[in-house]
Amino acid sequence: MSGFPFSAIVGQEEMKLALLVAAVDARIGGVMIFGDRGTGKSTAARALAATLPQIRVVEGCRFHCDPEKRDNCPDPCTSKRVRKMAVPFVDLPLGSTEDRVVGTLDLEKALAHGEKHFEPGLLAKAHRGFLYIDEINLLEDHVVDLLLDVAASGENLVERDGLSIRHPARFVLIGSGNPEEGELRPQLLDRFGLSVEVKTPDDIDQRVEIMRRCDAQERDAEKFAAKWKSEDAKVLRQIDRAKKALPKVKTPAKILRDTAALCKAVGADGLRGELTLMRGARAYAALQGDAAVTLDHLKAMAPLSLRHRLRRDVLDETGSTVRIERALEESFG
Repeated sequence: MSGFPFSAIVGQEEMKLALLVAAVDARIGGVMIFGDRGTGKSTAARALAATLPQIRVVEGCRFHCDPEKRDNCPDPCTSKRVRKMAVPFVDLPLGSTEDRVVGTLDLEKALAHGEKHFEPGLLAKAHRGFLYIDEINLLEDHVVDLLLDVAASGENLVERDGLSIRHPARFVLIGSGNPEEGELRPQLLDRFGLSVEVKTPDDIDQRVEIMRRCDAQERDAEKFAAKWKSEDAKVLRQIDRAKKALPKVKTPAKILRDTAALCKAVGADGLRGELTLMRGARAYAALQGDAAVTLDHLKAMAPLSLRHRLRRDVLDETGSTVRIERALEESFG
């Protein structure tokens, strides 16, 4: 059965932009999506993964190794046969233990044959794809911390039960949650590259169109997917072009100064804000087909990159997005 097409999602432009930018440059560090229930958070993430082209992997490799890059793989990875598979999309259940996430010793083989055999976890399954965590604010902090460490380094190191295994684990981390059920600790939230706020649409026409499309998809998923196939193909071509163009996109010295000045003006904690904003603006420029980052790219990515990094100001109770927009207006007009 076909999933919901990415192009068919109504509204939520900021969320879709964040996912596209993260897909172009995984170094941005993932996307945190906070908002009301039933606003298409998991649907959008799953739809984007399904839109991407299949990846080439070494046949028999449990870590989805690229045939051109077989370094640091615990499996022998000597097969010359190559197969294609869909881009991995892994859901991480709330009750997942650390062993389930990082991988562990295969006890059955250890007891039956006396062999130390590594059983890959969810991080290995998500390699070269997406790792999605719904209600991440309810996940244990030490597991979230572990996930963010691996997402930043691109490697998973497991040292336990006499095993020492290191394997690649490069994925786009996507977390979602409802603020009413508890907030993510600021120290953890800061390590997500982009932050998105989604709300239930107020516009009646938009709500009606959402009902129409959901109903059409439920009645005949294949027909609905076929209707949006050409639009999804455009998204795919846009991402592909942007990935190829990204290394060539220039970031002028003035834009770097504007980035630093804006982060200082809004009081962003640390330097992750500058780095994420720079990378996000560059990926957005690549998506737009532009050769260099401009102020418009910077303005578009500023709320996504900075709203979750602002210090609380007891004298200013306005929301973080409003504070960023105000700083943009005061700094750049």
